[in-house]
Amino acid sequence: MRNYTTQMDAARKGIVTPEIEIVAKKENMTTEALMKLVAEGKVAICANKNHTSLDPEGVGSMLRTKINVNLGVSRDCKDYNIEMEKVMSAVNLGAEAIMDLSSHGNTQPFRQKLTHECPAMIGTVPVYDSVIHYQRDLATLTAQDFIDVVRLHAEDGVHFVTLHCGITRKTIEQIKKHKRKMNIVSRDGSLVFAWMCMTRRRHPFYEHYDEILDICEEYDGY
Repeated sequence: MRNYTTQMDAARKGIVTPEIEIVAKKENMTTEALMKLVAEGKVAICANKNHTSLDPEGVGSMLRTKINVNLGVSRDCKDYNIEMEKVMSAVNLGAEAIMDLSSHGNTQPFRQKLTHECPAMIGTVPVYDSVIHYQRDLATLTAQDFIDVVRLHAEDGVHFVTLHCGITRKTIEQIKKHKRKMNIVSRDGSLVFAWMCMTRRRHPFYEHYDEILDICEEYDGY
């Protein structure tokens, strides 16, 4: 039974984890040098305990630049197997991370397929999945609904998420007051903006950021 929660916690306790050993070898560093960076928060080793096929990578200071590839199931491409072929082609070409931007149908089977078959780090955008997961109008979702989807993704083995916490009540008023040359170009950002305007609530992830950090700690490297 391991006596640490996250890779950072292990590094601070002087525990050399299997993931630290693998990443140190990949980066041509000593485990001691890497552990110092992890302990200081300068390097993150994504190691969600539920990603059963993971080949660990480090992200951060003094490490190689990592390649992230965006893909996912959509209305135009609904075949999980075809999308997985794209995933594995990206990995074979050197990608260290896959961003699952699935936005159609039941996204969980594809997400679970990724964390059972793909060795790369997996990222998602929980807001995309919230409307799909609950099959309800955006305005009826609660802040806790969004947080529960973040937890669901963590349980599925996801390593990192896009949250767009920079949208606050103050920035919404500024956006309404000052004419922009373009609308919000991020789908995630525009959905959060719309939800906040309709519900008059604070950003759900900003408001519950501590709970999100607790989820990160529970699943290691999320």
